[in-house]
Amino acid sequence: MSIIQKLPYEWAVGLRYTRAGKRSGRNRFISFISMISVAGIALGVAALIVVLSVMNGFQKEVTDRMLSVLAHVEIFDVRGAMPDWRAVGREAARNPQVAASAPFVEIQGMLLRDGVMKPVLVRGVLPGEEARVSDVAREMKEGRLDSLTPGSMNIVIGRALADALHVGVGERVTMLLGTSGTTETGAPAAPRTQTFIVSGIFEAGHYEFDSMLGFAHLQDAAQSVGLAGPVGLRLRLHDLHQAPRVAAELRQSMSGDYVMRDWSQVNSIWFAAVGSQKRMMFIILTLIIAVAAFNLVSTLVMTVKDKQADIAILRTLGASPRSIMKIFIVQGTLVGVLGSALGVALGVAVALNVDVIVPAIERVLGIQFISKEIYLISEIPSDLLWSDVGGIGGVAVLLAFVATLYPSWAAARVKPADALRYE
Repeated sequence: MSIIQKLPYEWAVGLRYTRAGKRSGRNRFISFISMISVAGIALGVAALIVVLSVMNGFQKEVTDRMLSVLAHVEIFDVRGAMPDWRAVGREAARNPQVAASAPFVEIQGMLLRDGVMKPVLVRGVLPGEEARVSDVAREMKEGRLDSLTPGSMNIVIGRALADALHVGVGERVTMLLGTSGTTETGAPAAPRTQTFIVSGIFEAGHYEFDSMLGFAHLQDAAQSVGLAGPVGLRLRLHDLHQAPRVAAELRQSMSGDYVMRDWSQVNSIWFAAVGSQKRMMFIILTLIIAVAAFNLVSTLVMTVKDKQADIAILRTLGASPRSIMKIFIVQGTLVGVLGSALGVALGVAVALNVDVIVPAIERVLGIQFISKEIYLISEIPSDLLWSDVGGIGGVAVLLAFVATLYPSWAAARVKPADALRYE
């Protein structure tokens, strides 16, 4: 006995209708429309998987580049200073997710050279400790991070900032630091100046950091603004995705009065924008799948019209309206499942081989999709998430199922006497 014979008759008839119909021109046309529906669903599913994978790839690439200079969690002392930062680091290390810690101080100002002025955020660090919590030492293009020594007044700046100031290694820049005081006449005090020597240039691959961030030795940066030491601690975690949870745990477990900030909060606007773009892209491409899925409506309506005699005979033999609905729901849903399966297979294959397919297309067409000068990467990244694949396939099957409801309901309302009158 075959598998089909073991199935309920609704499934058996629905499967037969799905595979059927090449004996007449009308049936061949119905089969053609059904194949178009399968192809439309498959292409929509594949396109959605590939687009979301590429967007995930860009997000991962940018996140990795940001985290090359950002800490996973930052701890600030509300008193404005953290002289005993080693003790704070040991207390934070009690959390099993904390891998390393390093002190820092941040000062904001303007870098000036030859009449060109650019805003800058200078982070005072201990080079040996900083290498444990960020990858900036590996991002150095000129000079070395350990050139930052106490009293040297050396500074390491990003490539974009160096280009904007037309400055190179070994040259001097002036930093303007704001003051809160006033003169004897009540006018705002003139900004203080501090001269730094550029001892290195890094390139993190993220324009915001490359154009606005600099590093100096902790002692030099603190003395520039009259601080005695670090203002906070930067933490590196074993799993960066646990940063929000770890920050909340440290806020509860640590004895001092501290403010915690994780890396996702530092760039919350950027992450919110990327999330919004992904949601909008999902909605737009889901509409493509919906159009293909609702082609099933016309396919099933024509099938119902063509099979009215069969429906009438089944009703005469005792089939209930619910059973008739099941037959056409099975037929339409199987088309949706087939289209989704083909789309998932195609989309996964393309998403996993974007690094091969895109360069081949670029060579054939003689174009370049990604300019390294603009995006700082030369290849389109892809990060396939199986949760996305499952969600996309599920949505496609659900839309196909919804598209079967009206034709199935119409089939259940066929009256046997009217259908058989002219047979």
